[in-house]
Amino acid sequence: MPHPHFATAEFVSRLARVRERLGEAEVALGLFDEIEAMTWISGYGNSENRWRVVGIPLTGEPFFLIRALDAGPCQQRSAITDVRSFRDWDDPMNALAAILAERGLDRARIGLDFGSYCMPPARFACLKAALPEAEMVDLGPMIAELRLIKSEAEIALLRRAAAIADKALLRAAAASAPGASQRDAACAAMACFIEEGADPSAPGPISAGGGWDFLHAALDEATLAPGSLVHIEVTPRISGYSARTMRCVALGAPRPSLTDAAERLAEIQDVQIAAMYPGTEASAIDAILRQGVLAKGLRQDFDNITGYTLGLYAPAGPRTSDFTRCFHPEASFGLEAGMVFHMYVSAAGVSLSETVLVTENGPERLTTLPRTILVNQ
Repeated sequence: MPHPHFATAEFVSRLARVRERLGEAEVALGLFDEIEAMTWISGYGNSENRWRVVGIPLTGEPFFLIRALDAGPCQQRSAITDVRSFRDWDDPMNALAAILAERGLDRARIGLDFGSYCMPPARFACLKAALPEAEMVDLGPMIAELRLIKSEAEIALLRRAAAIADKALLRAAAASAPGASQRDAACAAMACFIEEGADPSAPGPISAGGGWDFLHAALDEATLAPGSLVHIEVTPRISGYSARTMRCVALGAPRPSLTDAAERLAEIQDVQIAAMYPGTEASAIDAILRQGVLAKGLRQDFDNITGYTLGLYAPAGPRTSDFTRCFHPEASFGLEAGMVFHMYVSAAGVSLSETVLVTENGPERLTTLPRTILVNQ
């Protein structure tokens, strides 16, 4: 069954890029077990109820090793046709060793990500025990690095997700009314996701608070009262590709101090986003917002980043944000066309964010809501 969003050529290109990096690392085989990596390489990924892995040899066909219960869905969606399986009570490391012995790779130099959240020390010890004559080499976050530059097909998904984010935030804002709760806003956002064609998923952080560090507070079921200010961040995904935007919603006319803070934050962030051209160093982009906010007295300190990578997010992974590239004072990477970021700021009880694509001609804001406090009368 073809992938619903990517042509076969997309996966052929990805595989070629992976093999190029494997060749540079001088390994005969790469093993990738994080769900984001597996999904990007093959089009399919699933939870880690049982360990599963994609194997990419430098030469020869790639393979997918997965528990038998999930082999069918994997075969339907994956661009990798060699899908091997094991019973739930079998040791997947022994199954892997048998595959590699069959291919003459059980004594090879094998690359994997030593920082993978699917490869804790105990599992790594089992891997080495199953392949005692193989040499294990750290590839680091190779796939995460390869995923930074988005293809046209990926950008198309992010555009769709951004449009859904705008709609979902407006729906959640409308549900944030006196007598309702933050849970009502969450329900509205999630319903919008499904209705507009996004994946079933959590809505994103919805909270109320002051200062700047309220963004990830727990969902509160307390009744909203007139004068409340609700922070809403929506994170819809389409086949895992997530766009994000956040605004504050005032129940009734917001206090002048909040309106003023929102206007100043928007002005500073507008300048930051406008500077996001290919070749610009991330620390310089970060400094525009960080120094601007501090200079205006909107915050006394600034201990968080001002933006991070957007793209493929797995439903069953432990990371809710991708920090492969982040904007902070020590960030030395240069922006490249095809990168997509969530640029955000919070201060004085107000929050604001956008999904931004870096193009050859400069930044393009994919989320498009008015950059101000939304008011629900």
